[in-house]
Amino acid sequence: MSEVIGFVGAGQMGEPMVGRLIDGGHRVVLFARRPEVRERLQQRGAELADSVADLASRADIVIVCTFSDTQLVEVVGGADGLMANAKPGAVVVSHATGTVATLEKLAAEFPGGPTLLDAPVSGSADEIKAGELTVLFGGDDAAVARVEPVLAAYAQPIIRTGGLGTALNLKLVNNILFAANAQLVAAAVELGERLGVRDAQFLEALSVCSARSYAASSIHLIGGPTPFVDVAGPFLRKDVAACVAAAANTGTDLGWLHTVVESGPLSLS
Repeated sequence: MSEVIGFVGAGQMGEPMVGRLIDGGHRVVLFARRPEVRERLQQRGAELADSVADLASRADIVIVCTFSDTQLVEVVGGADGLMANAKPGAVVVSHATGTVATLEKLAAEFPGGPTLLDAPVSGSADEIKAGELTVLFGGDDAAVARVEPVLAAYAQPIIRTGGLGTALNLKLVNNILFAANAQLVAAAVELGERLGVRDAQFLEALSVCSARSYAASSIHLIGGPTPFVDVAGPFLRKDVAACVAAAANTGTDLGWLHTVVESGPLSLS
């Protein structure tokens, strides 16, 4: 019998993940608070759980796609959470971008509970729909191997990074590097404007020149530095804060990356 996949966090990123899992032939049990999400995904074939605890008791593999550490703890921790109510031998996969300290604390609080894996993602809802989301995977090798075929419904590539927390640390470094790149692009746009080059033309030319980057392409696609911050700012500020917190927890100096993020023209702190 195929394993039952539980899913919590069917938001902007999570809902298309659930759709891909269902389309891939997986039996999915969903817990969602918003009635419209529950209705849409039930119509697509998802089974509904009455609570997080109910979902945990029915699923073999649980995928959690929350926005922050705080939301992750609300779902995974506590007497009514996933770790306390999971089936024997279950695996809990966290797509949240938070801190390793939170993951380690949750795992330590439930030593006899399910195996916890960190699996932060890089990409967009469109990439999920195309099955091309990048997923970084940290944790027990056997548990990762068990879950990889499930996540393949929406993820390619899937990159193993080592033990629990290594994927999250890699993602945090990636995020602060992206934020620093975005600051450098915005500073370059300002310089171009002072030299008489409008930002639209600057970004179009940059997309085919040697200094092009994913950050530059993103800023160009969204329409310039100001709309980029409007769209991506809340996510980047959250990720930068998580990286700063993670560095503080381990006494790590973020160096020039933090300097660039803090001093650049975009509001990303």
